[in-house]
Amino acid sequence: MDTRRALLDALAADDGPVSGPALADSLGVSRAAVWKAVEALREEGFAVESTAEGYVAPDDPGYSGPGIEFGLDAPYSVEYHDRITSTNERARELAGEGEAGVAVVADEQTGSRGRLDREWVAPSGGVWLSILTRPDVPTARAPLFTLAAAVATTDAARQAGVDAHIKWPNDVLVGGNAGEEGDDASDATGRGGRKLAGVLTEMEGEADRIGWLVVGVGVNADLDPETLPDGATSLSAERGEPVDRRRFAATLLERFAELTESPEALDRVLPAWRERASTLGRRVRVDTADGSVEGTAVDVAEPGALVVDTDEGRRRVHAGDCEHLRDAE
Repeated sequence: MDTRRALLDALAADDGPVSGPALADSLGVSRAAVWKAVEALREEGFAVESTAEGYVAPDDPGYSGPGIEFGLDAPYSVEYHDRITSTNERARELAGEGEAGVAVVADEQTGSRGRLDREWVAPSGGVWLSILTRPDVPTARAPLFTLAAAVATTDAARQAGVDAHIKWPNDVLVGGNAGEEGDDASDATGRGGRKLAGVLTEMEGEADRIGWLVVGVGVNADLDPETLPDGATSLSAERGEPVDRRRFAATLLERFAELTESPEALDRVLPAWRERASTLGRRVRVDTADGSVEGTAVDVAEPGALVVDTDEGRRRVHAGDCEHLRDAE
């Protein structure tokens, strides 16, 4: 284990100050190594306090690169920015430099966008991140990474106490279920609920191989819904209190890594997506490049196509804007 992490664990396990010699003995390192680890932690935002009796466990460094990376059980380094134009744009730059396994995280984005180049409001207080990866899978399976990100975001929201669900293919919503009090208006818009998060995936590769893939996730975390577009919500608004963005980001990254770590893991994405989807079983209208498809959404098929029963028969829709319709429509 890294000396810095071991030192933090040792301090956290004790109710009071721990002397340098005691830490050196318990960690099996020199007193100089303890001092260097303390200084390194301070530079990374961990305010380790020194007293006459020894060192005291620091407060949580919060939403930062070191904070997210500390204890992270996922194969990503974290590049954090207080303010950036776009985490996806930065991740693409890193891809061009040959990097991989990087999560670009920001507190605020000034030039973010959603699907179809739509505006995406990304003020300070959200969780805006992009994961750069180079998976060894065929290009045809790339859409599964988008679905995996939607599952990971939903799971992180649920762990934070917000009962989120997915609208095909990648919108993470709250509410909007038939008969749910206070959600008639949002359901009437076709959104299927109040929008909490979205996913935007970009990639480069050849016909049979992905070169690099960037999955961008935007989550309205500690934001006032009045500052967001109509029909959007935030984790803090749904919880009634702020959310731990550091823990939320780490949970999202860990779940995404678990779902995409191997071709075999990718086989579990569709079942996980189905369990969290609110689109299946609903009447939908999907606007595609070739026109609208209307009917009942009955399944999602590899690598992420929505299967719709229409009056003309069963259709598979690979891309489009999905609208949830009222049953009476």
